[in-house]
Amino acid sequence: MNASELNAHLRYTLNVFLRRLAPASNATVYPDDIFLVSYPKSGNTWIRFLAGNLAFPDNPIRFADVEQRIPSIYGMTNRKLCEVPRPRYLKSHEPFHSSYQNVIYIVRDPRDVAVSYFYFALKVKGIPANTTLDSFVPRFVDSDLWLKYGNWSDHVMSWLAMRPSRRKFLFLRYEDLLSDTKRQAAKIASFMGIHATEESLEHAVQMSSADRMRHLEKSEWKKWNRGIRRSRKDVPFVRAAKSKQWTDALSNELVQKIENSWGPLMQALGYELVTPSHQLEKNSEAWRLCEAQFRALPSLQEAEERAALLR
Repeated sequence: MNASELNAHLRYTLNVFLRRLAPASNATVYPDDIFLVSYPKSGNTWIRFLAGNLAFPDNPIRFADVEQRIPSIYGMTNRKLCEVPRPRYLKSHEPFHSSYQNVIYIVRDPRDVAVSYFYFALKVKGIPANTTLDSFVPRFVDSDLWLKYGNWSDHVMSWLAMRPSRRKFLFLRYEDLLSDTKRQAAKIASFMGIHATEESLEHAVQMSSADRMRHLEKSEWKKWNRGIRRSRKDVPFVRAAKSKQWTDALSNELVQKIENSWGPLMQALGYELVTPSHQLEKNSEAWRLCEAQFRALPSLQEAEERAALLR
């Protein structure tokens, strides 16, 4: 170990000892915590704004204060997190975590996740600036990225498999949020125990709109979290905020790779596959594994459960 590595190791050890590091999966959990969980780039920031604007209608959430009011388990020390007034609304990207008893889980079409993840990785310099989508998507499918949350399918199914064991669990699709934001916001409010009127729902939706978030990002990025402050300014964090962006961004080969890996789960969640049937590798190990995992989900054995999941 050279001097530089030794100094880095000593600094890390000191930060651990002084509890200066974000706790991530080791955060203290209280019984009334509500976790906003998703695979990265699936709409978690939008949910944070919606939840925050429902909980604090008189003081709309901004990028300048979202980390303090609807904090991420990756953004501050455990000591600071424990000082956040309860009930806490906490952002997490963790796969199934047994301590999380009250969970709002949001899922997004993985083809769109791949595109959004690519631009996010460019923004925060998680990949070289000359990286292409053609080289990124295979790594995304194989979970060969610097953020270690497993692959999309494993993440989603880890939460669906354990859904019956949670005290409260709300499953949302990003696409449904886009098509009927107010209705989905009403579900979130009910889950949070908030009596929301039509006016308060409309206000929360407006204060959480993509246009407002883009404006806040431009004016408040210096006040946001440290990672964003150090990121590329030429790549926005709040981008298209729409579904099916993958149709213009991904080649047929990249779409086929994603669908061949996670097709059974995508179909079950209402995401139509576009790869011709004869090109789908339904006998491949990846397809069979995904199909077997989905069939084994205890909460989805009956058709009625499956329909309820997608309402």
